[in-house]
Amino acid sequence: QVQLVESGGGLVQPGGSLNLSCAASGTILRFNTMRWYRQPPGKERELVATITPGSKTNYADSVKGRFAISRDNAKNTVYLQMNSLKPDDTAVYYCNMPTASAWGQGTQVTVSS
Repeated sequence: QVQLVESGGGLVQPGGSLNLSCAASGTILRFNTMRWYRQPPGKERELVATITPGSKTNYADSVKGRFAISRDNAKNTVYLQMNSLKPDDTAVYYCNMPTASAWGQGTQVTVSS
């Protein structure tokens, strides 16, 4: 059974940075496409970033140039480095493995002064 556990969220001021982690068990991440989604308050969940087994990455237009998805194969963990954070980035962030229909529990990111 695939389990994904996110961590690293918190409260940060505009312009700040956070690095989210998604640790996996029951699978090997490097063989799977991994995605980060977010769900802002009162809005639908949206795709933020994707990384393929070949390490090809893709980003939502709203985060291009500010966010970076990466993977540490030795730790079986996927990361989302978020820089230049804006209040509009406030959301619960989830990692997802589409091939296993697996989701983490989410981690709250709040950007506020």
